[in-house]
Amino acid sequence: MDDGAAVAGVEAVFREEHGRLLATLVHGFGDLDLAEEVAADAVEAALLHWPREGVPRRPGAWLLTTARRKAVDRLRRDRAYAARLALLRADAERADPAPPPTPGDDDIPDERLRLFFACCHPALPMEARTALTLRCLGGMDTPQVARLFMVPTATMAQRIVRAKRKIREARIPFRVPAADELADRLPGVLHVLYLVFTEGYAAGTGAALQRLDLADEAIRLTRILLRLLPDEREVAGLLALMLLVDARRDARVDAEGALVLLDDQDRGRWDGDRIEEGRTLVVRALTGGPPGPYGVQAAIAALHVEAADVATTDWPQIVALYDVLDRLAPSPAVALNRAVAVAMRDGPAAGLALLDDLRDEPRLQGRHLLPAARADLLRRLGRTEEAAAEYRAALAHVDNGVEREFLARRLAALGGDGLGGTGRAERRGDRAGDQ
Repeated sequence: MDDGAAVAGVEAVFREEHGRLLATLVHGFGDLDLAEEVAADAVEAALLHWPREGVPRRPGAWLLTTARRKAVDRLRRDRAYAARLALLRADAERADPAPPPTPGDDDIPDERLRLFFACCHPALPMEARTALTLRCLGGMDTPQVARLFMVPTATMAQRIVRAKRKIREARIPFRVPAADELADRLPGVLHVLYLVFTEGYAAGTGAALQRLDLADEAIRLTRILLRLLPDEREVAGLLALMLLVDARRDARVDAEGALVLLDDQDRGRWDGDRIEEGRTLVVRALTGGPPGPYGVQAAIAALHVEAADVATTDWPQIVALYDVLDRLAPSPAVALNRAVAVAMRDGPAAGLALLDDLRDEPRLQGRHLLPAARADLLRRLGRTEEAAAEYRAALAHVDNGVEREFLARRLAALGGDGLGGTGRAERRGDRAGDQ
């Protein structure tokens, strides 16, 4: 095997096996830093041996065995470090007495579920949860994570170091929550994955509307989580939502990269396979008990992709689903999107009245979503001067270049100057006016 093929082989294996490898090492030794170091050492050893010997039949087991040997060697050299880890292991054993896995002829036990819940522990800041999830379960290095969130590598490195220190000092356990805890802890994990996907679907800053690498990673990680928790209907609902929304990615911008709203998208460019998979998962998410928020959002997304066009979309059913969502997980974003759906069902005046009720909502201040939605409905009502004022207000708070250009074109079409103030970065959840 030549060196180039060996490197490619290691990279492919590492991408696929990294989360399991790291999770198994953390469970065995109780320390995230040690696990990352010896995992990197194992990859370095693979690059040395595999060009001569070929990629082994079970590369994941080879990497795990090599990493564990290197961890044991380090602990033998550093007795103080070993003593500290022994205390951590004792804590872990009290929290979860399952023995550490030993690789052999059987498949390597999948410990990633423990790592999901440790990375997304509520004691950690949300930005740290997201970064750790991408690094530990996504196999991304610190510069990659930093690029995804458009911060300097040193800044992201500090965030990750602080998060790992918090895990160590607070003795956050690497374990799956007990059955009576799962209902409280799982939403936090899902929220992290949803934030990653949302930033991929509609980037908060930058020159591109979408960050497809982020969207793909969120979908990949959610697939893993669903395999690990196959009976959790909200995990199925989140994956369904992601697939049904992401299915439209190719139609959301034109050949020049300009934003194309749902009304004008070429539905023939939507990904039929993802739509079919998403629709199947919606049924799974809504069957067997009361619906959860992600299942309801997925059902809304399914109604969008099932319609032949915007005019024939089942807007009454979408409004009814937003009513359910508002009871399950009320938020300004839900209220805003419901108002847009009401405008499609009952006309722009009805939707505008609901948006007017949100004008003093503090969580929508300094963001472009509400003025952009109001501007569109005012435009449709022929209230040009008011619409232009709202477009200017939206332009003052939008940082994504593609969205900014779209709003400027709408303003220019009304006879405005198409210019807005400098924006302010805001991380977003649900979007106003489905794109």
